[in-house]
Amino acid sequence: MYAVKLIKNKQYPIDIPEGMTVNHGDMVIVLTEKGEEVAQVYKVPPQVESILKRKKVASIPFIRVMTEDDLREYEEIQRREEQGYKDCLALIKQHGLTMNLIQCKYTFDKRKVTFYYTAPERVDFRELLKDLTKVFKRVRIDLKHIGVRDETSLCCGNGLCGRPFCCCTFKRQFDSINIKLAHDQSMPIAPSKISGTCGRLLCCLNYEYKNYIETAKEMVPVGSGVMTADGVGRVCGLNILTNKVSVKLSDGKIKEFLSSDVEMIDTDVNIEIDINTPNYKYASMQQTDENIDLQQFEDDRNSSTGNI
Repeated sequence: MYAVKLIKNKQYPIDIPEGMTVNHGDMVIVLTEKGEEVAQVYKVPPQVESILKRKKVASIPFIRVMTEDDLREYEEIQRREEQGYKDCLALIKQHGLTMNLIQCKYTFDKRKVTFYYTAPERVDFRELLKDLTKVFKRVRIDLKHIGVRDETSLCCGNGLCGRPFCCCTFKRQFDSINIKLAHDQSMPIAPSKISGTCGRLLCCLNYEYKNYIETAKEMVPVGSGVMTADGVGRVCGLNILTNKVSVKLSDGKIKEFLSSDVEMIDTDVNIEIDINTPNYKYASMQQTDENIDLQQFEDDRNSSTGNI
């Protein structure tokens, strides 16, 4: 099975006509809802092929493999996009609009040009559009407001893990993410640790969250009284990855024990513990910077729009 990766976009299966031969890495022209677009072919591994089939991802109509003339034409289109970006940016500054231009994108048939931008609020670009029609003649102009997550997926780059952003490789839609996911996984509440380039919470916080919660359910809950090898204590934190619990003993010391080495007791244990995240049953103790506004990392109406 073959699929295509649209330039700076997502990956989709393609319908290859009988008798047509394509190879991994070929540049081709496909038909999308925006018109004719350039894409790159790649061979799909069996595991990915089964996922695409299970999710019933729609195929993209295939037009042709790019010829030498097509490649030269595409280079010219890229130069047009660079100049178009500069022209639009100059007009935005001229009109004093509070919008951040991200990208100028032509379809291969040059019938449509799309300008992607982010903005903190609704922008009245009617006058801008009038001026754009004077610069880009006989071309359909589309101004697309996108979110900061969409912006990152267009610009591409590498994440904290060293791999390309999930949003510009395999993710097709953004899942809702809130700060609870970071707390429950004992992540340090620091911008450099829990947020991506887009300034929102890392998409990968969702990937293993279910496993964390299922494992935590099998452990002694935070706040429970327990019997340990060092005496009676009270659970003040969980370490899901090592399957250990932090226990505050009657002498005030905090020690870690394997979850299997402690036994929950029904007796009330009069030991005070400091749980910085009381709303989360399975969270462990953390030091949170009180000056950080945690809501700034969560999704809002400017996070993603689906307009790409």
